[in-house]
Amino acid sequence: MSELRSRALLARLVGFATVSRESNLALIEFVRDYLRDLGVVCELIYNPERTKANLLASIGPSVPDGVVLSGHTDVVPVDGQAWTVEPFCLSEAGGKLYGRGTADMKGYLASVLAAVPLFLASPLRRPLHLAFSYDEEVGCLGVRSLLEVLLQRIPQPALCLIGEPTRLQPVLAHKGKLAMRCHVKGAACHSAYAPYGVNAIEQAARLIGRLGEIGAALADPSLQDARFDPAYSTVQVGVIQGGTALNIVPADCRFDFEVRALPDFAPQVVAEQLQDFAERTLLPPMRAVQGDTSIRFEQLSAYPGLATSPDSAAAQLLARLCGSNAFSTVAFGTEGGLFHQAGVPTVVCGPGSMDQGHKPDEYVSVEQMAACDRLMDRLASYLCEPNDC
Repeated sequence: MSELRSRALLARLVGFATVSRESNLALIEFVRDYLRDLGVVCELIYNPERTKANLLASIGPSVPDGVVLSGHTDVVPVDGQAWTVEPFCLSEAGGKLYGRGTADMKGYLASVLAAVPLFLASPLRRPLHLAFSYDEEVGCLGVRSLLEVLLQRIPQPALCLIGEPTRLQPVLAHKGKLAMRCHVKGAACHSAYAPYGVNAIEQAARLIGRLGEIGAALADPSLQDARFDPAYSTVQVGVIQGGTALNIVPADCRFDFEVRALPDFAPQVVAEQLQDFAERTLLPPMRAVQGDTSIRFEQLSAYPGLATSPDSAAAQLLARLCGSNAFSTVAFGTEGGLFHQAGVPTVVCGPGSMDQGHKPDEYVSVEQMAACDRLMDRLASYLCEPNDC
């Protein structure tokens, strides 16, 4: 077995099956009790049903220019995945620590928590704040109430470090996301009289075709940003449902689509263009057949992109902690855009790789965890320096 400061805590965190559809309270209460036993006061911010909670805690003086260490406690499901190890029991083989959430992102949380005794024993001149959220995997839902409380409770921080898996490489930017659902209400009839009905699936297909055209336009070279892969904003349809039988013209169809937007592109533009197409081109002939047909759009989730300047103080501090100024971007989204939008300078850096995240036999390497533990050591040293350093 590996000799890691953070290993025992990672095993405990992985043991909580905090799939987004389930409660995270057992994990959050474990973290609260762990911190409380060390003398750290925590605040839990519950969802309205009190089935889930965020956690906020601070160590050190109540002054500005502290550092927020932030991460989410939920994980994606294991349903239908061919795991060869128990997903909610940490195991080790070949220098790798296996379990759901090891990479995304309980490895980072374990490293943060394992360093708390060090932070407490250090003469901090700047504070450290812990901000753990719920329901990141289903639209960055919990962090919004966490941010509301954080902005009221703590002085302006100098940095928020989101510990999503980046192989501990410094990341300053990621795309934003808009997830939408489109409901098409047609008019059913016997398929022998199809022209007298309004086929909801066919209308949905026209909308999806229009989305394809909008997405192709976004790939224009003038709209690209070479820092990203893909280098442009993308549109895709992921779910579609409709129809009941082949001999019935379908009255209902719905589909879900998403926009992965470069930080300087407003994804709502795509939804507006699609709605305009629906109102101008599709609805008039639909309602000529039957007046109560409709096309309705519903937002499922959204979060902004992140674009922190490489010249910023936050970026330079990240480079110091990582030992590298080879700044990069990631294709996946994080809660970082919401922190940045709230006025907190934000960067992304954590152990492991998203190449392993969300997959069966997810893992983080022992080497990455040890390196993250050392990053926490460097952070503790930084927080002890005079504020004019």
